[in-house]
Amino acid sequence: MTGFGAATGAVGRAQVNVEIRAVNHRFFNPSVRLPSSYSQWEAEVRETLRRHITRGHVTAVVRIERSTGDPGIAIDEPRFAAYVERLSALRDRYGLGGDIDLATVLRMPYVVAAPASNGDEALDGALPADGGSARELCAVVDAAARALSAMRDTEGARLATYVEDRLALVDAALSRIGERAPERLTRQRTRLREAVRQLAPDIVIDEQRLAQEIAILADKLDVTEEIDRFRAHVAAFRDALAGRGDPDQPIGKRLGFLVQEMLREANTTGAKAADASILHDVVAIKEELERIREQVDNLE
Repeated sequence: MTGFGAATGAVGRAQVNVEIRAVNHRFFNPSVRLPSSYSQWEAEVRETLRRHITRGHVTAVVRIERSTGDPGIAIDEPRFAAYVERLSALRDRYGLGGDIDLATVLRMPYVVAAPASNGDEALDGALPADGGSARELCAVVDAAARALSAMRDTEGARLATYVEDRLALVDAALSRIGERAPERLTRQRTRLREAVRQLAPDIVIDEQRLAQEIAILADKLDVTEEIDRFRAHVAAFRDALAGRGDPDQPIGKRLGFLVQEMLREANTTGAKAADASILHDVVAIKEELERIREQVDNLE
């Protein structure tokens, strides 16, 4: 399911902002973007996300914030001193003239960490980590993930209502098929008797043989087992949707399996139908099941 969550917190002496976005995906597919100073903690961040999210394409972005008025320019003084010492040594060793000025040293690599402007540059890998630990970073990620989960819970409730409405239409069509099936068998029996009379009007009908053929036909057209299994799947689907299933199993996978089984029963019922009214309801059921499947693929 889609959703967004954000949180701000301290990691060492730095203030960080975490934003997490999730869009529909059948599997857990994380994308984590960290400042280079926190890159060694990517595995811990991914595991924190996994504890909250089991399905979805998830993008987590961690940025180091700056206080108002802070230009964000940092000079690495130990590096600066090392460059001055090394340049002075080279000048003396090779008997070179000239002075080592400030501008020359500041132009050396990684002496100055320039401020990030916006967008992706806000990750600014040149910024120092200012201490901190993976536990502190993951605590901020955890808070953002909780905010994301709250938003996804709200969306999930809306999706559950939508799916339940579609399921009610399936249930109504299934009831119509259950009522129609016995009438269809009676009509088929009458049609068979009439066909025999038309094809052999001068021959006495063997009632016992005719009864056997009708019994065989009735067995081929009987959809009682399919309807019973279908109703059992509908009941299991509602239980899972209401959270009465296995809490350790992702609800989306459970619902996806049940939709697949219901489609199987619908196909078998349609193959046995031999009745326009039943076929119409079977088509309607399959259309609703496809709509349901599109949604449950996104549910956790």
